[in-house]
Amino acid sequence: MCGIVGIAGFTPVNQLIYDALMVLQHRGQDAAGIVTLDSNNRFHLRKANGLVKDVFEMHHMLHLQGTMGLGHVRYPTAGCTSVSEAQPFYVNSPFGITLAHNGNLTNTKEMREYLFKKKRRHVNTTSDSEVLLNIFASALDNSQNYPLTEEDIFTAVAKTHKLIKGAYACVVMIIGHGMVAFRDPNGIRPLVMGNYILKDGRIEYMVASESVALDTLGFKLLRDLAPGEAIYINERGNLFTHQCASNPQYHPCLFEYVYFARPDSYIDNISVYSARVRMGQSLGKKIADKWAQLDIDVVIPIPETSCDIALEIARILDKPYRQGFVKNRYVGRTFIMPGQQERHKSVRRKLNVNRAEFKNKKVLLVDDSIVRGTTSKQIVIMARDAGAIRVYFASAAPEIRFPNVYGIDMPNVNELIAYGREVNKIRELIGVDELIFQNLADLINAVKDNNSNITEFECSVFDGNYITKDINQNYLDSLVLLHRDNAQVLYYQNEIENLEIYNKD
Repeated sequence: MCGIVGIAGFTPVNQLIYDALMVLQHRGQDAAGIVTLDSNNRFHLRKANGLVKDVFEMHHMLHLQGTMGLGHVRYPTAGCTSVSEAQPFYVNSPFGITLAHNGNLTNTKEMREYLFKKKRRHVNTTSDSEVLLNIFASALDNSQNYPLTEEDIFTAVAKTHKLIKGAYACVVMIIGHGMVAFRDPNGIRPLVMGNYILKDGRIEYMVASESVALDTLGFKLLRDLAPGEAIYINERGNLFTHQCASNPQYHPCLFEYVYFARPDSYIDNISVYSARVRMGQSLGKKIADKWAQLDIDVVIPIPETSCDIALEIARILDKPYRQGFVKNRYVGRTFIMPGQQERHKSVRRKLNVNRAEFKNKKVLLVDDSIVRGTTSKQIVIMARDAGAIRVYFASAAPEIRFPNVYGIDMPNVNELIAYGREVNKIRELIGVDELIFQNLADLINAVKDNNSNITEFECSVFDGNYITKDINQNYLDSLVLLHRDNAQVLYYQNEIENLEIYNKD
């Protein structure tokens, strides 16, 4: 999962994009990048591995001149840590184009071959985002107009939609023209737009992965980009919009609401906070109806995504709600950290128990989901070590049994604790006395309650239904092999880094 932002304005955008990326930091902690476009039609780029606050120093910010720009934060994908994979990406033809992308293409291999053999374009990294950039650039090459018209740009987006498959929300800058943003025909990955009216009446536009980025910068949230839709803001600040897909359908990613998005964001006109409250209500009712025999003393969330969920469960069960874990806010999310060993080590650095809330109590732990189960198991051990006499566990999401192919880093089914296992076996593996999962239908109803126009979500991690209809077992097997190879590369990279540290000491 990544976070993207683009601003087309009339005032310097470097600080604005930096501030937006800080707000979107939860979507990616591996690398960050900003590219701006100045009045002399020159791109200024800074990108590197690390957090936003570490990547951009004062001299970098001073270099990022311009009134139009893009930003990106990336999380580790399949162990890839090379700065060459950081975004935004750039290609010099036609005109000069730079792109930031959130999502994942599912036909990258075919498109890479198509670009090389048919379009004579070489893609130098393993990133599907660079493939996407070159597909769009080659589609623009078909136009003989200069400057490009809005019809030319929308035609290029339509051709891109027809060629690529998967999930993608993109923001693009074209030298001499302006900024383009578009979303995949299924609307899997989120993308919102807003504006800011200057005192002289001119309008600046912004797109971002989540509405919270617009809120922070004082931009007014206008709406979400529709699935398949593209917008174009030219250098004069004129906005054009067009539906570029032949059969767009709304299938937003359900996991965005469960885990990734900030609670103060709106995605596809759905409040993430309200969705999580309703998740707690439906799960609380399930526990009250079907697990009434549980003698629960206290309800404790595993911070922070599950706090609002657990509060509703406690209210429905009429049990005390307590903060049993104290979170170190300066440690990154364990789910998006590279390598199983690093994830395992980080849990106790990230969470510490408030022993007074566990000692001699029967506790119900609440989390948003259980993916690999390693974090859950460590937390259960921590609860028992703190004196809990019984530990129950409730997940606001159903069992995650299938790999994600649309931009979430869980491609290897062998890492998913629920893959091929029934609930009782999962319970034994994480070491709890009882284990309760949310029903998928209840989760869907909890999320879509704010927006009746959305009837289906992208739920493949729960039900194995891949809506792009191009995923088969051979593709999934290839992901397992790729993940294994990249994990081996990451292992050797870590060994080299450790050796370097040892030699320095």
